[in-house]
Amino acid sequence: MLEIKDLHAKIADTDTEIIKGLSLTVKAGEVAAIMGPNGSGKSTLSYILAGRDDYEVTSGDILFNGESILEMDPSERAAAGLFLAFQYPMEIPGVATMQFLKVAMNEQRKARGEEELKTPDFIKLVREAAGDLDISMDMLKRPLNVGFSGGEKKRAEILQMKLLAPQLCVLDETDSGLDIDALKIVSDGVNSLRSPDRATIVITHYQRLLDYIVPDSVHVLSKGKIVKTGDKELAKELEANGYTDIIAEAAA
Repeated sequence: MLEIKDLHAKIADTDTEIIKGLSLTVKAGEVAAIMGPNGSGKSTLSYILAGRDDYEVTSGDILFNGESILEMDPSERAAAGLFLAFQYPMEIPGVATMQFLKVAMNEQRKARGEEELKTPDFIKLVREAAGDLDISMDMLKRPLNVGFSGGEKKRAEILQMKLLAPQLCVLDETDSGLDIDALKIVSDGVNSLRSPDRATIVITHYQRLLDYIVPDSVHVLSKGKIVKTGDKELAKELEANGYTDIIAEAAA
């Protein structure tokens, strides 16, 4: 589903290279965890996948379902089925969460040549998805993320993901700022979307998230490239011993 080929990328309008020859393959149905120390390029990778223009790809390619996405803008990537859940979701004053969700869903449907959702059908879908995530309808009447707690913001991100039903979900440190109850709710929401036709990339510092969202593969990112790949046991090894030995071994 996703193939990243020898990707090099830098901060736009600078010579600061962040991604330095990163290659990664994620299959349909797979949950791939990306772990690494601060500054290794984890969040940068998520932004590049989503199409954020703060970064410039200088070489390599990103194929999504066999098609390069480098020339697609963020909305085209979203309509194609790529979703990014932010580490720090943005507040949008003046835009009710329900209105945001309805516009997002219908714009994607239009981009795919599908009919827009009628209001009763939309509300039914939202009620069902929100109930699974312990989100009240009152919360959805508020401006998007404005005054939300950290847990509410993350649950709102997963609600968007459930409603948009993307093919590739990229979770950028979704566990950041969550207490244990919110972590379980968010993880259950992510797990409910696991399917043979959908892939998920989980970017995290900590093993604790991977106790709830169990990965099929774990990839260690250091200085802009993947230096080691393993299964879920690799995450436990990192939790116990840290990154130092693995990074030193890769450098050697």
